[in-house]
Amino acid sequence: MSFRMKFVGFAAMPVLAALLAGAWLTTRADGVVSAKAVQETAPQDVNVEQQYVALNDKQAASMKVMAAEQRSFRTLKNAVGSIDFNQNMLVQAFTSNPGRIVDTPLNVGDEVAKGDRLFTIDSPDLLQAESSLLASAGVLELQTRTLARVRQLLKTGGGAQKDVDQATSDQQTAEGNYKAGRDAVRIFGKTDAEIDRIVADRKVDSILVVPSPISGRIIARNAAPGLFVQPGNAPAPYSLADISTMWMVANVIETDAPSYRIGQPVEVRVPAYPNEVFRGRVTTLGLNIDPNSHRQLVRSVIDDPQHKLRAGMLASFTIETEPPKLSVSVPLDAIVREGDGTMTVWVTTDGRKFDRRSVTIGMEQDGWRQILSGLTAGEKVASTGAIFLSNKFANAATG
Repeated sequence: MSFRMKFVGFAAMPVLAALLAGAWLTTRADGVVSAKAVQETAPQDVNVEQQYVALNDKQAASMKVMAAEQRSFRTLKNAVGSIDFNQNMLVQAFTSNPGRIVDTPLNVGDEVAKGDRLFTIDSPDLLQAESSLLASAGVLELQTRTLARVRQLLKTGGGAQKDVDQATSDQQTAEGNYKAGRDAVRIFGKTDAEIDRIVADRKVDSILVVPSPISGRIIARNAAPGLFVQPGNAPAPYSLADISTMWMVANVIETDAPSYRIGQPVEVRVPAYPNEVFRGRVTTLGLNIDPNSHRQLVRSVIDDPQHKLRAGMLASFTIETEPPKLSVSVPLDAIVREGDGTMTVWVTTDGRKFDRRSVTIGMEQDGWRQILSGLTAGEKVASTGAIFLSNKFANAATG
């Protein structure tokens, strides 16, 4: 009995092994099928055909999404030039009469107001005019006394009417000469009070004060004590400029010339003040194109109330050549230049699935890029991480 049971046990072992093996194979096959089914039903993180990238929670949390918005874009032209004095407000101060310079109290860089003393000269012409004034004053005084005397004689019967008439004529002539003498001295800039003092003191003053013709800054000095100067003889003793405005002079390329018009607003920047913008307007356009450089002169008057600009400074200007245009725009980081040169953005509705979209770009302004086509206002795009999405998509496309 015992032998039969052992025999049956040994005989059953191959059957049991076969059953166990079959069960294991069945379980493995079910697992493979199940995994394959899960893989087929799970969404792909990159779909090259449908042009999208799907992110997991961690990746999505690192992305920043922003809606495309309408912004005003200005059509701007840029050029490089230099700062110069406003030549319309620059004056060479000459003396109106010849003479020898006596005093030169001012130097280059000094600020002056209109009418302030620039320098003084010893003027022979002023000396002659004052001498003539004193002579005419003496004659007038004499003729006035003579007229009074002959009138008194006529009253007492000791004179004739013809003597009174002659004395009256002489007195009127002397009075006219005296007035002309005062006017001649007044031409030299002497005031009525100064002229009265000259007549009262019977003392000539040949020192002629040359006043500043404008308010501004002295930009050149050629005056020196003892130097003989004459009207209009260069160089001028002093040159002055009103520096409340300056010129920005540039030569723009020929193809941009039709875009410029007088009156357009200008923004000027200089390396000396990198964080400041000086503003003005176009005032002059060159009539000719330089045949050698093929450039046109564009000159602007720039406001400089704080007197920061200096003649000769290198400067760049930006001119708004057309009225602002309202356009769809996205941040600069939202746009990716692909390897084939196309510009793309990544559009999303849920912050996890990003669709690849080709766009046509326009102007750049204040950290934003104009979108001419391919995107509408309000659509959400990846404003940071766009390069990550493009790289992920490119790796899947080439892998």
